Amino acid sequence: METNFFEPTLPPVNAVGKPMDRVDGRAKVMGAARYSAEYPVNGLVHGVLKTSDIAKGKITNIDTSAAAKEPGVISILTYQNIPKPAKVPSALKEEKKWQAAQSYLPMQDAEIHYAGEPVALVVADTLERAIQAAALIKVSYQVEKPIDSYHDPKADLFDPQKIQNGKTDGHKVRGNPETAYASAPVKHEATYVHAINHHNPMEPAATTAVWEGSDRLTVYESTQNITMSQGSLANLLGIPRDQIRIVTHHLGGGFGCKGSFWPHTILTVLAARAVNRPLRLVLTRPQMYTSVGHREDQEQTLKIGATQEGKLVSMIHEKKSTTSPWDNYAESNSKVVNMLYACPNFSARYELARANVMTSVWMRAPGEAPGSFALESSMDDLAHQLNMDPLQFRLLNYADKDYSDNEKPWSSKSLKECYTRGAELFGWSKRNPKPGQTRRGKKLVGMGMATATYPVHSAQGTARVRLFADGHAVVQSGATDLGTGTWTVMTQVGADALGLPPEKVRFELGDTRLPTAPGSGGSQAAGTVSSSIMAAAEDLWKKVIDMAVGDKKSPLYKAKPTDVKVELGRMFLKKNPQKGETLVAALSRSGMTDIEGMAMGKYGSGYEEKHFAAAGGAAGSPEEPGGKNEKGEEKKPSGHSMHSFGAHFCEVEVDPDFGTIRVTRWVGVHGVGQVLNLKTATSQLYGGAIFGIGSALMEETFRDPNYARYTNHNLAEYHIPVNADIPDMKIEFVPEKDPYINALGVKGIGEIGIVGVAAAVANAVYNATGKRMRSLPMTPDKMLQALRTSA
Repeated sequence: METNFFEPTLPPVNAVGKPMDRVDGRAKVMGAARYSAEYPVNGLVHGVLKTSDIAKGKITNIDTSAAAKEPGVISILTYQNIPKPAKVPSALKEEKKWQAAQSYLPMQDAEIHYAGEPVALVVADTLERAIQAAALIKVSYQVEKPIDSYHDPKADLFDPQKIQNGKTDGHKVRGNPETAYASAPVKHEATYVHAINHHNPMEPAATTAVWEGSDRLTVYESTQNITMSQGSLANLLGIPRDQIRIVTHHLGGGFGCKGSFWPHTILTVLAARAVNRPLRLVLTRPQMYTSVGHREDQEQTLKIGATQEGKLVSMIHEKKSTTSPWDNYAESNSKVVNMLYACPNFSARYELARANVMTSVWMRAPGEAPGSFALESSMDDLAHQLNMDPLQFRLLNYADKDYSDNEKPWSSKSLKECYTRGAELFGWSKRNPKPGQTRRGKKLVGMGMATATYPVHSAQGTARVRLFADGHAVVQSGATDLGTGTWTVMTQVGADALGLPPEKVRFELGDTRLPTAPGSGGSQAAGTVSSSIMAAAEDLWKKVIDMAVGDKKSPLYKAKPTDVKVELGRMFLKKNPQKGETLVAALSRSGMTDIEGMAMGKYGSGYEEKHFAAAGGAAGSPEEPGGKNEKGEEKKPSGHSMHSFGAHFCEVEVDPDFGTIRVTRWVGVHGVGQVLNLKTATSQLYGGAIFGIGSALMEETFRDPNYARYTNHNLAEYHIPVNADIPDMKIEFVPEKDPYINALGVKGIGEIGIVGVAAAVANAVYNATGKRMRSLPMTPDKMLQALRTSA
């Protein structure tokens, strides 16, 4: 019989998990994908920053006369004439309304606090003219001697009490670590140094500010978090959030430096208001080193005590690092030390020193990456001390629950499977346990491994799903895509939620006019946005089910909505799956052109609390009763600890004549819940490992101790890995189901790939040479010095 409504010609197929090509790939290779400095805007003018040559002092004079005479110059803004914001970050910080990294805004007075601080903003009709004019500005200073780091003799180390600008307690004590360490039969103590690192994304930070009147603003911004940018601007400008629109459709990388809000953005916005023209400002590569944060220079001292049998009894972690004159930011390295292994006694403390640098910021796997370098290197040293295989030592101290968080059970943990599969793929059994004994020609060869982990950061967001009767759909969320595949994986999630082929689904992101979503940071975007899409789809399902059960032509006519289930876009009776129809069929027959669902989705503990509360408490499950408290009352389950886990295996060759270290083989195996796209997920884990190898062997920013200025602020002298530095790599995932974290059991993978990588390399170097490298990066000069040292 002929029908007049749409039915898909192909049965719905699971898109989630498949290695689907990027939906934005063609636009990128064809040059059609627009980044924040590429949007065509009528009447656009260009801004260029003039930055300070000194790190501490006071401006005594700014001579703009020559610059002002240059053709095309529209305005030159300094602290003397730039419009003032309604409030500055320091005031908002006191009001607890400032979430961005740095609470200091330049160009508000004559004071200079760090090298590269903006002192003037030139606006001209072309970029070239703005650059020329900025070069002609002459700034005179009253110069003071700066402090460059916590190493400086003038630096005062202090206990911040709380780190990460007050978000995290800087002290942690569990059990009696000092006593346990003192009495431990096996002890290990070492200090690990991590160089300053800069993010160096391919796309520099850029802002295009367009005012419509005096109170409506559109900003095309290179940001990982459009919601934070919108809120920061609203607070600074004193105008409602809904009158500010942030657009970020594509990002050329960020790694954390675009995850916060920085001074160049508000300065561009204020300058655009001053000249009453749309204004674009793009940071130069050297300005990227002094404008968007960095991984702080730091050192960690780790003491570990164990029994003769190899059981850990105590861990004591201390960290020193450099911070800015205003903020108490430090990576929380101790978290990973505290939770990764079973150890009854633990303590952590931090010390900071204020210096003439801008505020540092999170950089891919902040805390976990440098913290794991110290922990996993020490674990290898202890294994060697105990004459144990490093993998067996880790298994002996395997944490079957989270001892750092009230002994909560894991929501899922596949680390043992990762160890087993990784060791098999790598050939770990062939490793010579005696250091310095394996050669390939004249090269020393070594094998090392390390554990990876990253937490599930709780978040929530909203999404909108709109299904059309002709069989296509639009899915929307105000997320961002760092370049890692959000466009693609959310298309796959939407396709499965509606039972459509992915080519019939259009995912839209990167605009604050869309439903609010968290930023791409903390490995939370995929888990939150996918959960939000599923929640919005469920809202849509309910509406279509109500439509179908009231429609005489529907196979579900007169059914109870609670008796109907939806899978891959098809509604059917739970007790009779053959009786049903697709969402599209019911919608098409109704005569409606489309129907919409919108809802909030949660990721992490918030999802567990919402979906498992009925099982007996805040976040428990019937299979995991809470037991009884000291009063004999039934305890309510306290929920799960949520982490991803993995294992890295590394082979290196060390040239004893030149001190060069080359990674020759790499295997990474990870348990990350439901993989949304096998192709993009594998690519991300490749990227994480390469990022970590760069940190291990070459990445380092040098800050001159006399002038507190960076001396290698460019990609010629800041060394990062290229293809020739990286061998063929093998990345795999172990199957893992986690019902507690979100609607699809998805864990973020943006950061776990780098955690433990530097330690795996260092452990392989030790196995090759018998020399322990504790200072990153492990450059040839350090390796040669170690090889020439007898101890």
